[in-house]
Amino acid sequence: MQPVAPPPVRTRPPRRRLRLATLTTALVALLGTYLAVGVGPAAAAEITLSQGRPATASSAEGGFTAAAAVDGNTGSRWSSAFSDPQWIQVDLGSARAISRVALNWEAAYASDFRIQTSNDAVNWTTIHTTVNGTGGSKSITVSGNGRYVRLHATKRATAYGVSLWEFQVFGDDGGAPPPPPPGGPIVRVAEFLADCPFSHRLPDDPIIYPGLAGASHMHSFFGNTSTNANSDYTSLANASSNCNPHIDLSSYWVPTLYNNNVPVEPTGVTFYYLGEGVRSDVVAQTQPMPLGLKIVAGNARATGGDDSIARWSCLHAGHIPPGKDFVNCPAGTMMESYLDFPQCWNGRDLDSPDHKSHMAYPVNQGCPSTHPVHVPKLRQVLRYPVNGNPAGFRLASGPGYTMHGDFFNAWPAAEMERRVVNCIRPVIKCGHDGTY
Repeated sequence: MQPVAPPPVRTRPPRRRLRLATLTTALVALLGTYLAVGVGPAAAAEITLSQGRPATASSAEGGFTAAAAVDGNTGSRWSSAFSDPQWIQVDLGSARAISRVALNWEAAYASDFRIQTSNDAVNWTTIHTTVNGTGGSKSITVSGNGRYVRLHATKRATAYGVSLWEFQVFGDDGGAPPPPPPGGPIVRVAEFLADCPFSHRLPDDPIIYPGLAGASHMHSFFGNTSTNANSDYTSLANASSNCNPHIDLSSYWVPTLYNNNVPVEPTGVTFYYLGEGVRSDVVAQTQPMPLGLKIVAGNARATGGDDSIARWSCLHAGHIPPGKDFVNCPAGTMMESYLDFPQCWNGRDLDSPDHKSHMAYPVNQGCPSTHPVHVPKLRQVLRYPVNGNPAGFRLASGPGYTMHGDFFNAWPAAEMERRVVNCIRPVIKCGHDGTY
């Protein structure tokens, strides 16, 4: 008979050793998870891509331009004309991944609209559609990519236009902010300009004597080549210009200068659009001039220098004191005329019965409460090929102190706005193309 083997003894590991093994396993698993997360790609941070970037729109009501919807200020807004469709778009500077669009509607909102992206502002891809929207503040999650982002409103909810306090585009930071506009070193002067040579002479004035051909003293016209007594915004917008840039269809005119009763036209004519004469915070809130705005500067009926803002000087002869009447410039130099236009607008009227009351000059480096909208200051600089004794000089309106200038704005709205956003507000000196 075989002896029976005793049953195997089941030994248990010491409790302390089991606990240590379990803890070690857990720590290894936790560490592995941590390392897996730590070495993986970091989640991209969502940032606002649209704030302060150039924005344009299909239309703008009064001074409520597209730039006001991307300025980060919920107290300013864009408002469109009272028709369908309307759009607003923002240039992000380069193609970006877009994750969200936030809309802060004013009471006049779009019930039907699309969010679209593009890389050329011509061909658009729809990344979101809203039908029967309710306005208010909306945060819309999207997935798209493009340099330009557009809100295309196809149906208004009210009888008014569509209006946004803010139009914000969000996306990942991409490791770097949007690139600045191309160009050389930045010159910190808030300026863009147009060079507009002499076009033609007529005894017309479409601001003071609209529709009355021959009713005015003789004027020299610059820029828009079609200007006459019957000119209005529509006729100017459909005509041509001799300005550099040619897109400036505005009309500029001054009383003709005579030397011994022979008309003399300036050989250098520059119109500067400036952000100066006001505080920096006012410059930062500069609004584009509205389409069709008419401004008159100077006093054609001045009886002396005290009634005048005209300024005459000599080119390349700084030792000759400037004056409000003609000056005696040395041989080989030219006589210059400077005239600054008012830059504070009442925000409502494109003209006024006296052709001046809708505009005002700054007070204490700010715009008065009656004229709260700051627009670029227009400076007219004319260089006449005359010098010597000014006894034979006269303007069609009289002595030199009667110098005055008229301006009828016909800049394309998008181009005017782009220059305000890119040049005036950030205090950058821009060339004819609106870039530095």
